[in-house]
Amino acid sequence: MSSPGPDPQRFLIVPHRPLRRIGWILLAVLWPASLVLAWNYASGLAAPDLSGARGQLLQARKLAGGQAAILKELRQQQATLKRSDQISRDANVDLQTTLAEREEEISGLRADVDFYERLVGSTGQRHGLRVHEASFAPEVGGTWHYTVTLTQNLNRGAISKGEMQLSVEGVRAGKFATVAWGDLLQKPGAAGKPFSFRYFQQIEDSVMLPPGFKPQRVRVKLRGNGEEVEQTFPWQTGKTQGE
Repeated sequence: MSSPGPDPQRFLIVPHRPLRRIGWILLAVLWPASLVLAWNYASGLAAPDLSGARGQLLQARKLAGGQAAILKELRQQQATLKRSDQISRDANVDLQTTLAEREEEISGLRADVDFYERLVGSTGQRHGLRVHEASFAPEVGGTWHYTVTLTQNLNRGAISKGEMQLSVEGVRAGKFATVAWGDLLQKPGAAGKPFSFRYFQQIEDSVMLPPGFKPQRVRVKLRGNGEEVEQTFPWQTGKTQGE
């Protein structure tokens, strides 16, 4: 009885092919390189001016930076000019205000000169004791500061002496009312304001009007040198000429 021989299906004879392995290795190395070359070639075909565009982009960025610096400088100059213009405007306003004040002072001085010429000049009209003008100005505490100017040039060299009293006529609670001298001073029975002068004198003081009273006229009474003088003035803030 013979022993069994080897199974022919258990063994497979494979031929040795070293070149095929080298080919796979070369393919693995060269394939990525070919992809890079293909990308560069395709980019060159799709955008042949890409490098030029990048250069222009850099140049544009530099130009934009320069323009931004110029714009910033121009804005600073504009702000400086605006401040200078405002300073010039303020200075012009101050100058105009000063000029107006000086013109008002000159006008007042000219009026005083005319007043003095009429009072002591040789061609001035002669008159006895009288009230030349009166002015009233509101004060912070609610009182009214008054200035009354008395004159006379009839008797040159003579002294006029006496006292002055004021009363204010107006409307209160829809009715005509008069505030007497004592009520203006809040001192019932108060004596008049004394005066003594040769040619003129200004009498100044403060009075108080009752709440809700609307003044319309001021009545000035003078007693001196054996005579009485009474004149009426419209109520105005500032100087007013007597009637």
